[in-house]
Amino acid sequence: MNAAAPLHGITVVELGHSVAAPFAGEILGDLGARVVKVEKPEGDDARKWGPPWWEGASAIFQSLNRNKLSVAVDLRDAQALARLRRFIIDEADIVIQNMRPGAAAAQGLGAAELTEAAPRLVYCNLGAFGAAGPLKDRPGYDPLMQAFGGLMSVTGEEGRLPVRVNTSIMDMGCGMWSVIGILAALLRRTATGRGCIVDASLFETALAWMTTHAATYQASRELPKRAGSGTTGIVPYRGYATSDGFLVVGAANDKLFALFAGVLGHPEWAEDPRFCTNPDRVAHQDALYRLIEETMATRSTAAWTQSLEAAGVPCAPLQTIDAVLAHPQTAALGMVQETPDGLLKLLGLPLSFDGERPPIRRRPPALGEHNAEILGESP
Repeated sequence: MNAAAPLHGITVVELGHSVAAPFAGEILGDLGARVVKVEKPEGDDARKWGPPWWEGASAIFQSLNRNKLSVAVDLRDAQALARLRRFIIDEADIVIQNMRPGAAAAQGLGAAELTEAAPRLVYCNLGAFGAAGPLKDRPGYDPLMQAFGGLMSVTGEEGRLPVRVNTSIMDMGCGMWSVIGILAALLRRTATGRGCIVDASLFETALAWMTTHAATYQASRELPKRAGSGTTGIVPYRGYATSDGFLVVGAANDKLFALFAGVLGHPEWAEDPRFCTNPDRVAHQDALYRLIEETMATRSTAAWTQSLEAAGVPCAPLQTIDAVLAHPQTAALGMVQETPDGLLKLLGLPLSFDGERPPIRRRPPALGEHNAEILGESP
């Protein structure tokens, strides 16, 4: 078996839409599984999340649905539903679903019913608020969870409106946690012959992203503040405006701070009682950051980068996505991959096996493209 396709021979049915379940399905497909994406007759809503459009669908949809087969199924059609259910029971190893709460069970596609009919099945629910509790039946979306889970309370800058992280990290994080759970369940199935029900949710993902903030609050009983490009508990550890751009510097310990201060032309800062240790710097961060900001603004990003790197101080300029995609490091890693038809370039799986990154085997599917192959019917 190809080392870069460890899930070859595994069949996944994705009862998913939008981001969370499709991202989980894409990861499993990248790992070599056969992923059957079940869409409503009008298609996954994400197909219409544009512009921009890219080779027949939104760029967002295309980025989340490679290495999949698409079947379009009207779940209100009893015969179509029965064919889908039979395919799952006979052939699927994994089901992932993020339909609205209760919808899968109402169609006979819920975890309890399908795992009873096929005990080997690993069935993963990707919900909004989780499998228990007073909010378990509520729907939810990424920005709602960034607010409700607390992330927006610590993102952005003090004194300004809360800011959403402009990546669907609750959705995508939930998809990643789902895959971790599914792989663990598959490993256990190898030993026991039985699958299980895996539950993940956007809210639980939000709580996981708040791990360090929850700990610092419980230790201090002080609400964490928004830190802009910085973080809590480490100073100096953030970005600064230069004469022509923005540069992030990670002087995360006393040695690095002394080196940073030296590059800035102020080695005496490392001996200043306010700044000698990290706790000192945290206590006096406003004063220290003002000093650093004044100095950083006097030179260009490239000039500071050269000096800091020569001194061994970690730093990175702010790059926009065009620069990221064009960077030699991105090229060296082979993260940008083409679909087999050469029409799409997508970011690949951020994993390699024995030095080989799993390739894109299939371009994102057209709606219902594989109905005949999977269900023996036309879309």
